[in-house]
Amino acid sequence: MSDPTCVDTGYGPVRGTDDGTVRRWLGIRYAASPVGELRWRAPQPPARRSEIADATAPGPVCPQITDPRLPIDLGGRQGEDSLVLNVWAPSGTEAGAGRPVLVWVHGGAYVLGSGSQPLYDGAVLAAEGDAVVVTVNYRLGPFGFLDLSGLNGQPGAKGQRFETNLGLRDVLCALHWVRENIAAFGGDPQRVTLFGESAGGGIVTTLLTSPAAEGLFSAAIAQSSPATSVYDVDRSRAVAGQFLDRLGLGRDEAGRLSEAPLPALLSAAKELFDAVPTQTPGLLAFAPVVDGDLVPDYPVAAARAGRTHPVPLIIGTNEHEATVFRWMKSPLMPITPAALRDMFTAIAAEQPGLQLPTEEQVTSAYAGLRPKAIGLGMARDIGFRMPTLWFAEGHSGVAPTYLYRFDFTTPMLRLLRLGAAHATELPYVWGNLVAGPKDPTFKLGGLKHGREVSARVRRRWVNFAATADPSGAPGEPVWRPYRHDDRATLVIDKHDKTVADLDRHLHTAWGSQILNFR
Repeated sequence: MSDPTCVDTGYGPVRGTDDGTVRRWLGIRYAASPVGELRWRAPQPPARRSEIADATAPGPVCPQITDPRLPIDLGGRQGEDSLVLNVWAPSGTEAGAGRPVLVWVHGGAYVLGSGSQPLYDGAVLAAEGDAVVVTVNYRLGPFGFLDLSGLNGQPGAKGQRFETNLGLRDVLCALHWVRENIAAFGGDPQRVTLFGESAGGGIVTTLLTSPAAEGLFSAAIAQSSPATSVYDVDRSRAVAGQFLDRLGLGRDEAGRLSEAPLPALLSAAKELFDAVPTQTPGLLAFAPVVDGDLVPDYPVAAARAGRTHPVPLIIGTNEHEATVFRWMKSPLMPITPAALRDMFTAIAAEQPGLQLPTEEQVTSAYAGLRPKAIGLGMARDIGFRMPTLWFAEGHSGVAPTYLYRFDFTTPMLRLLRLGAAHATELPYVWGNLVAGPKDPTFKLGGLKHGREVSARVRRRWVNFAATADPSGAPGEPVWRPYRHDDRATLVIDKHDKTVADLDRHLHTAWGSQILNFR
């Protein structure tokens, strides 16, 4: 009798596990190890092998900046040979079963995280949703989002070619692997939904505008996407110059980057990650770049011009995105009025002629709030909510678009003044509500309602992946597509509801003139 956990891929067979509920294949290589000359290059296909590869444990995760304020269980050891993915399918799934596929891109400000984090264990989502779930590792920080292309042709490059947007190219490579191989795991290569949160959501909205992504996914979900955190080549190359300075390398020594030791690269990355927001408030050191090739234009500008891939989209944010950033130093989210004023000044200087709203226009949306609350509201909206609204407005002209806001919170999170903070929707999407005995989320109650919220969210997400319609169970509110004259939003809470023009005050205050606000 054949082993149902042994699956042949285009690069050789892999063997996973089956616990009677789900089958798992962990740490499957989708690209060659990006080391040596491949460190700063687009991902290359892995070598074909004949022996069965063990896929019972997660593979390495991309080396990354660690932060004691973010004690993340990455689910694997760090190492550059990290271009791997994980697959879950319901037990009993046969090859060619044609189940909908959900491909996850994790968040982490483009510098943190992995597809192997326990939070993203796909067992519940796959088994209860009757779907195939894939989570992807991609290169982070300087390895994935440092633009060294300005060094090409330099005498010291020694023939080394540096390519842009390597993290995006990794995700595209993984999507090609899915298209070619997922049928053997029981998935339907014609029904692939790309979904992600935070930086992962930013990758989703960016790839929606990338010609290279055409045909690789049939639907998309962008959770809390920083859709405007995509920068121009001049700025990205200036950041690369600062990175070289911190390594003590001149432009004529670019060839040494392929052999530079990991500790030195990570130390320089950490310094740069902390320094850039002091130079340019609200901007990240590492993020996608408009390179004119993979990313031809700013995603929000492309969306508003009707130049996104015409696939159905779910997009939304959380009600209190910025509250979590009070607990850490966040480069993306300045939360004081003074810092936000500095950001307005910097953007106006960078982009002469760009029509920005006045500070008075913007603050009118936060009338009656305390100064700290104004800062948090503006940080939420400039970082996440307004980019999401602008993108939804544009994409709705080419494909069905479903806008949401996640409002559900627990008594403990309210007590901590976090509410529905950034990333708090993740356990509900994955059905992994309790991270462990020390997880405080439900210590003061709310688990019963939390399970109900999770079931509703997962039902809508999987139905969307299966049919392009995020329908709920009978009796649940109908989630209408976003239209300019309606702007319907599904508010996800203890009891869901659909609200027309939920963000009218933000549209009025921020206006719609800002296409490249970042």
